Amino acid sequence: MKVHDLKPPPGSKTAPRRVGRGIGGKGGKTAGRGMKGTGARDNVSPRFEGGQTPLHRRTPKAKGFRNPFRVE
Repeated sequence: MKVHDLKPPPGSKTAPRRVGRGIGGKGGKTAGRGMKGTGARDNVSPRFEGGQTPLHRRTPKAKGFRNPFRVE
């Protein structure tokens, strides 16, 4: 048996679900994203925390924070 003879057993590989292709099929219209909200939108930064102070802004103020780059 050689590498080019290998293939997965029948039935183990299925085609990926095609969503967002119209209201006629499964996964149409909102394509599983719900109606509204951040999860339904496509232009929200991944670091956005819904109005909470972002991690990169609150870290130096956290209790017990030690700056690993401090030079004494």
